[in-house]
Order: sequence, then structure tokens, then C-alpha cells
Amino acid sequence: MANRPPYPGTPRWVKAFGVVAVVLVVLVAIMLLSGHGPGRHTSSGAAGGQVPPSSFMDEHAPPGGYRG
Repeated sequence: MANRPPYPGTPRWVKAFGVVAVVLVVLVAIMLLSGHGPGRHTSSGAAGGQVPPSSFMDEHAPPGGYRG
């Protein structure tokens, strides 16, 4: 029975993928903690979280105001 060479370890692509994943997780965490997360793009104020209808819809609405 021949001696096998020692296990070479984790492949380079796995290490690179791990480093990229860790960097992305850290960047997302920094963005969320600094206030640049998805909540930044939600509407607030008098609209109550809903977008008001555009004037385009008012000008091109069918007769009687029915919008379906």
C-alpha cells in the first residue's frame, strides 16, 4: 500500500468565494447600520405610505372616473 500525499487543503476557488461572501456581508451590514438600507427608499409623510395617483391618470381616465 503506497503512502498517499497529504491532503492539499481547501481549493483556492472556495477560499476566494468565502472572502467575497464575507466582504459582501460586511458591506451590507455597514449599509444597514449607517442608514442606507432598504428602508431609506420607502415613502413617508402625508401619503400614508401610498403613492398618490399621477396627473397622467386624471387626464386619461375614462368618462365617469372609472379606473378599473
